Amino acid sequence: MNAVVDLRSDTVTRPTRAMREAMLAAPLGDDVFGDDPTVNALQERIAGLLGFEAALFVPTGTQGNLCALLAHCQRGDEYIVGQQQHCYRWEGGGGAVFGSIQPQPLEHQPDGTLALADIEAAIKPDDPHFARARLLALENTLGGQVMPMAYLEQATALAKRKGLGRHLDGARLFNAAVAQAHASGSDAFTEARRIASLFDSVSVCFSKGLGTPAGSVLCGGKDLIARARRVRKMAGGAMRQAGLLAAAASHALDAHVERLGQDHALARRLAEGLAGIEGLRVTAPQTNIVFVDLTGTARERSAALLDHLQQHGVLATGLYRLRFVTHLDVDEAGIDRATRAIRGFFAA
Repeated sequence: MNAVVDLRSDTVTRPTRAMREAMLAAPLGDDVFGDDPTVNALQERIAGLLGFEAALFVPTGTQGNLCALLAHCQRGDEYIVGQQQHCYRWEGGGGAVFGSIQPQPLEHQPDGTLALADIEAAIKPDDPHFARARLLALENTLGGQVMPMAYLEQATALAKRKGLGRHLDGARLFNAAVAQAHASGSDAFTEARRIASLFDSVSVCFSKGLGTPAGSVLCGGKDLIARARRVRKMAGGAMRQAGLLAAAASHALDAHVERLGQDHALARRLAEGLAGIEGLRVTAPQTNIVFVDLTGTARERSAALLDHLQQHGVLATGLYRLRFVTHLDVDEAGIDRATRAIRGFFAA
């Protein structure tokens, strides 16, 4: 393990030796011409796993969501989305900037869901005064929270009944699927397909918990993916010998999905290790993200806490609300080191 315990995000992982070997061994072609066999195999595989007709390999999850928004919507259309969702809050307003698509953000409930009544109320009449509601965008997991299947079924049924498309930002879809499988006694791929079956398009990120250096996939129907491919080109995301990255993603599907449960266990270990510290309110994690709120006088020491952690070789993000993300480059010793550093700070 690294000298530094990097808990800033699960995007900081480096390819394992086995993943690097898979990348080196990958047969390559020119994906812009459609003849990179490794990219083609990955797209066919992930589409089949999640129950879609087609898939498109893209450099980033942000671009995958952008391609989805612009494939679903036209200029003057609107998508309904949560205030804290990545494709609204953390992607530079790409849908509005590049597609003239208006977001209609809604407040989240405590469990991360959007109230069904709020979704329905946000769907505007077909009137020239209003942007045309065309899409409901959801995210799973959201800040590490798993969206309940019953809720996803209800929300997507409402969208379908109202004539809206349904897109899932599934950047951490497999984290949700592993947690769901653990609770139900099923398996991760079955649960991922169950979740995906409720949507017209799903984006999956391979460079987070699945540990690749880069790359995401957008899945959907053939026509939607054809439109998304055009958007990818305009957005500069058409790569050449992209099979190097696709090979990493394919290896991740083989080797890194079920092991996400280890990350979830480490997140629980961290949360339990921080329990009872005065001035900290720890949210019990559902997957691999632990949020720690600083309360009372502890808030005045937040910047000093981050400095203290860095001096002790532990990296995190946040200020008054700290975020710790577990991943394949962190082990129990690293979690215990982070716990000791935090406890030591508050004991001083």
